[in-house]
Amino acid sequence: MKALITGITGFAGSHLAEFLLTEGCEVFGTRRVRSPMGNLAQVADKLTLVDCELADATAVRDAVKAAQPDLIFHLAAQSFVPASWAYPGFTLFNNIGAQLNVFQAVRELKLEPRILVACSSEEYGRAEEKDLPLNEDSPLRPLSPYGVSKVAQDMLGHQYHASYGLAIIRTRAFNHTGPRRGEVFVTSNFARQIAEIELGKREPVVYVGNLTAQRDFTDVRDVVRAYFLACTEGEPGEVYNICSGEAVSIRQILDTLLALAQREVEIKEDPARLRPSDVQVLRGDATKLTQATGWRPQIKLRQTLADLLEYWREKLKN
Repeated sequence: MKALITGITGFAGSHLAEFLLTEGCEVFGTRRVRSPMGNLAQVADKLTLVDCELADATAVRDAVKAAQPDLIFHLAAQSFVPASWAYPGFTLFNNIGAQLNVFQAVRELKLEPRILVACSSEEYGRAEEKDLPLNEDSPLRPLSPYGVSKVAQDMLGHQYHASYGLAIIRTRAFNHTGPRRGEVFVTSNFARQIAEIELGKREPVVYVGNLTAQRDFTDVRDVVRAYFLACTEGEPGEVYNICSGEAVSIRQILDTLLALAQREVEIKEDPARLRPSDVQVLRGDATKLTQATGWRPQIKLRQTLADLLEYWREKLKN
């Protein structure tokens, strides 16, 4: 099969590219000019990369035409929640517009790929303890511009399936992490700080934000496997949660990383790391995906965090 990944140079995109290659797929990917290629270092020579600004409808159409994909994985987005507070307009127009261009390209070219739209648990937003675990029928009450943009992507996917018959499957992935996670994200930020301390590149202090928030974490390598199974075995028009079903506090994440650290460190709160509003707890239910595809997470959180910390240790040595 031919697979096209938007956002292939990113965190999840690079892991998905590696996974699809092991499945025997011919992999195409869109990238922005001058996008860093470090995440694809191990497999770049096995991919077909297309320079494409997803805000440019003509460029998207040309990329889809060149790939003639059987599968499209639309992962590209502005995905950092705090940045969506600083740049709400960019987040909304970028995330919605890019997806619209992909859908329109498929329609105009009269292709019939299965399309996975990578949405987010941030769509659920404010949730009370009584609402947990969150399933696909839980109300969507986003608390950030990013969350709003993902609700729009989600509903746009539903609409294009219902109106035009596109084989669109939507997923709502809860928090995921692992090697190559961007340093602005909390797990990777903690891991990088610890690795810098171990290497003597900073004082032995880890700066933190809200440690009481609870999130449902899954290893990125399990998540991209879920993307593939949802796209190939899921029902078009449906939406599926991707999650572990367990919530851990950010404090627990930090404590696990500190237990893996080779130095004693101090913890200090940084007010700049606090958000205008924060979802206090997110815990999902992936029963629907498991029943449809047999998917279950396989990698334990401690192993994920150990791999993430080792990634930063190796990266910062260079």
